[in-house]
Amino acid sequence: MTDTVLNQIRIAVAQLNPVVGDVAGNLDLARQARKEAAEAGADLVLFTELFIAGYPPEDLVLKPAFVAECERAVRELAAETADGGPGVMIGVPLKRASGLHNSMIAADAGRILGEWYKMDLPNYGEFDEKRVFQAGPALSGPVNFRGVRIGVPICEDIWGEHGVCETLAESGAELLLVPNGSPYQRGKVDRRQQIVLRQVIETGLPMLYANMVGGQDELVFDGASFAINADKSLAFQMKQFETACVLTTWKRDVEGWRCVEGPKERLPEKEAADYAACMLGLRDYVNKNRFREVVLGMSGGIDSAICAALAVDALGADRVRCIMMPYRYTSSDSLKDAEDCSKALDVRYDVAPIFEPVEGFAKALAPLFEGTQEGVTEENLQSRARGTILMAISNKFGSMVVTTGNKSEMSVGYATLYGDMNGGFNPIKDLYKMQVYAVSAWRNTARPEGALGPAGIVIPQSIIDKVPSAELRPDQTDQDSLPPYPVLDDILECLVEEEMAVEDIVARGHDRETVHRIEHLLYIAEYKRRQAAPGVKITRKNFGRDRRYPITNRFRDRS
Repeated sequence: MTDTVLNQIRIAVAQLNPVVGDVAGNLDLARQARKEAAEAGADLVLFTELFIAGYPPEDLVLKPAFVAECERAVRELAAETADGGPGVMIGVPLKRASGLHNSMIAADAGRILGEWYKMDLPNYGEFDEKRVFQAGPALSGPVNFRGVRIGVPICEDIWGEHGVCETLAESGAELLLVPNGSPYQRGKVDRRQQIVLRQVIETGLPMLYANMVGGQDELVFDGASFAINADKSLAFQMKQFETACVLTTWKRDVEGWRCVEGPKERLPEKEAADYAACMLGLRDYVNKNRFREVVLGMSGGIDSAICAALAVDALGADRVRCIMMPYRYTSSDSLKDAEDCSKALDVRYDVAPIFEPVEGFAKALAPLFEGTQEGVTEENLQSRARGTILMAISNKFGSMVVTTGNKSEMSVGYATLYGDMNGGFNPIKDLYKMQVYAVSAWRNTARPEGALGPAGIVIPQSIIDKVPSAELRPDQTDQDSLPPYPVLDDILECLVEEEMAVEDIVARGHDRETVHRIEHLLYIAEYKRRQAAPGVKITRKNFGRDRRYPITNRFRDRS
């Protein structure tokens, strides 16, 4: 079969959702995809980067037993191709004399045709593959798959300047298939297509870009697999944030290979894409870690409302519980808004007043605080009482607590340790406050594909319109101590995403004293962020994987 020369090849793109460490489960996924591909008439099934291990496996690949189990699994799959069905290309960590490699194998007719090792190991942002993998000692050339010479650059190999694709073209490759584990980031699809287009122009070869789907801790992989023909046209486009095994048809003529058949899906944009990423990230974190349900504090504010909507869309209303925990400063508007939002989402809604626990804490602390003035410490008792109640419900019923702080709050430390920061996962951790408003307004106009929640308005307009407040003292608003959120968010994006100097931020029209104060708050809140729950990465630099600043840090930009 491998000696047959094809002038047409059908490639099934397996855009699936593997689970890190679940080798047996991932092997079953691969078998099922191959079965479906065989029924559709595929010649080859292309899986994504490190599929059999799940991506990213991080230090798990330092366990020899895990790596050995991964290789056994792909050898089983390779042997199964003796049944006359489609061949496979699948990602796997491989331990060889040259080191531990992020690898792909190709198999057909019951045997392994070739191995490829990733050459350009990313070591920036969310990636630190140089910690655990060694780059390939030499680039493997194209494999002859049923008469088609296929080159297999792996993910970063097409982004860097190592000339991997050009070398494969010079070695006789006719078609480039790229397996990826590329996480979501706003605007990332356009960047990927530009990178692929550049390689198509440089090599003169068509390129198929296959990407995985699914949430893995803070990362969300958004799929959106596609191909670009040698004439620079978009050959096909798969859906974003959805699993699928899609058949594409390629034909060879005098000018080479061209994709002539495949889906042309429309992708979500801006707020729709951000919302889908947050929804998928929360769904997979809860389900892959086998939580039965989630619970969150419903304050009547915008952050808890959007988190409740995301939870219902991700998991279904029957798996979401909302708790309103009022105190003497909780307004009647907040009580009504929290109840109305819960009704719109059709979730279980309970009220647990915190007057007695807060007053009990205050009484216990009175002798220790004698002679001091009331202030932030006493305000934080409210938040910590709420955090304790949510964790008690989690402990009693096995519900994971969804925490609800946005990126603006986390940036400047406007969140209480062991209070509103309590929780297992935060779907809006990487959304600035104004982005929270934007996705909330969008959700009221659209029901995302795959969402389990209701259509229509799920966040009362009164929540979107009200002035933000923590309601920890009379008549409190966030802008008592912070600049307006449009100003704050712009300053924070300059400091966090762009690493801009204070002088340059001031040149944008911001007050110098305000910029210095926000920079100071950003730095001193680092210790809080180190103790925060993980959350979905949306921006270029999320807190945790991307932005790693020291806690002990005396630097301040004096410009």
